Amino acid sequence: MKETYLEPAGRLEVYERCDVLVVGSGAAGHSAAVAAARAGCKNIVLMERYGYSGGDVTGGYVIMVPDLSWYEKSFVRGLQEEWFTRLGSIPQAVRAPGLADIGSQDPVLVDAWSAIHDCVSRSEPKRLVRAVYFEPNQLKIEMDKMLREHEQAIRVLYHCWGARPILEGDTVRGVIFESKEGRKAVLAKVVIDATGDGDIFAQTGTPYSSLADGGTRSSTTALVWRIGGINWDQFEQWKRTRPQAAAALRERLSAVAGFRCLPLPTNQNDMCWVNNWHPAMDCTRIADQTKTEMDTRATMRQVLAYLKEAVPMAFRDAFLYDIAPQLGTRCSRRLKGEYVMTANDFAFATKHDDVIAWHSTICQINDCGPVEIPYRCILPQKVEGLLCPGRHLSADDVAIDWLNLIPQCVGTGQAAGVAAAVAVADGTTVREVDIRKVQDILCGQDVPLPRNAKTDPSYTACCEAHEYGLYTDLAKQARAAAEGKGEDLNQYRQW
Repeated sequence: MKETYLEPAGRLEVYERCDVLVVGSGAAGHSAAVAAARAGCKNIVLMERYGYSGGDVTGGYVIMVPDLSWYEKSFVRGLQEEWFTRLGSIPQAVRAPGLADIGSQDPVLVDAWSAIHDCVSRSEPKRLVRAVYFEPNQLKIEMDKMLREHEQAIRVLYHCWGARPILEGDTVRGVIFESKEGRKAVLAKVVIDATGDGDIFAQTGTPYSSLADGGTRSSTTALVWRIGGINWDQFEQWKRTRPQAAAALRERLSAVAGFRCLPLPTNQNDMCWVNNWHPAMDCTRIADQTKTEMDTRATMRQVLAYLKEAVPMAFRDAFLYDIAPQLGTRCSRRLKGEYVMTANDFAFATKHDDVIAWHSTICQINDCGPVEIPYRCILPQKVEGLLCPGRHLSADDVAIDWLNLIPQCVGTGQAAGVAAAVAVADGTTVREVDIRKVQDILCGQDVPLPRNAKTDPSYTACCEAHEYGLYTDLAKQARAAAEGKGEDLNQYRQW
């Protein structure tokens, strides 16, 4: 039996009182706060444990967002695309096929962009895909600018860790937080848990799942680091002319590190980032967090030395550029919301009346085609006054691998912010919010949604022309499995 300590009761200062409290200013939380302000909410508090916004994007150095387009259409828009529009004027801040070129089958462009991971479709015919590489520190600056543009509506509390929900019956009324000033409280009409790990909802009594099973990408952690002084074009040329050596390099790097790791391109030709995957790790466990960080740092010099020796034409002058300031987190707690997404949503192109994001994703079942993410995926069971967007959204062990990436965090965060703003303005709850009004506002914020009069009909035409991506053998096998005529859907993990 573990030793315990009984904490004395005490009174806490109410630091702020607001209409909407967003806990966590990562991709989901930052998007929620900005979207709520643009939807008319004037009293928002945004709480973040670090001194910057972006979370995994800017602090964990997840510096590529994949599959923002499908064929010739840009499906993932809204605040996600705004990031890159804003960064586009800064030299070398962004590297990606342009919006005008997505879907292009120009063989010269396809060949050029095939050197940059995920910028060309996995399926035939080969075509350009909007996958964006960016400089995380420039995005930190831009995300602050976006908040300051709404400083009359959003009060930012950096260096504040949301620790515990304030509950009145089954309704969340605010959050207790810790900071250098001590423990204080923020009271709110609506709370948005955008912590990524369900730090708030896990203490409310709402159902949730634990870590995804060990067969998925989501069951891994990372500590990203960057290498400078390289020549990515020469590295790509080396891989193309020596495919057997390139395959062996992948294996040897993992052996040197003791875990899977891989150099990937960045927004600059003279720099790469090293992603890594520590298996069977829970990013809410102290021991797993510590081990990931220390084990990765312990092998960086060896991995760098091996690259310099193995591929001198690209890495001869390479050096350790920097190390991500925070842990790379993928999955831990997951909401069991009013709807749980599964592989069936991809295999059957399920339509949802409460759709809040219509995203192309990394899922190969439907050839990375768009899937409808419903509002119910961020709506907890049995608890009022709370929304839960981001990588802890409601999905099963398999589907979470396709839904906890940065675009889906931004998309569900933007929707949560709009829903919270509408609920406050209309004097209703987030459970009873007018979802049609939420959808209309999202479309007005450059978010295409199916079956909405404000969405360009060419999006639906694209889906219909390409059968919603359900022409793949994997989709056929998945549908057969769902109907009991084939193997279980768990066989169709990608990672």
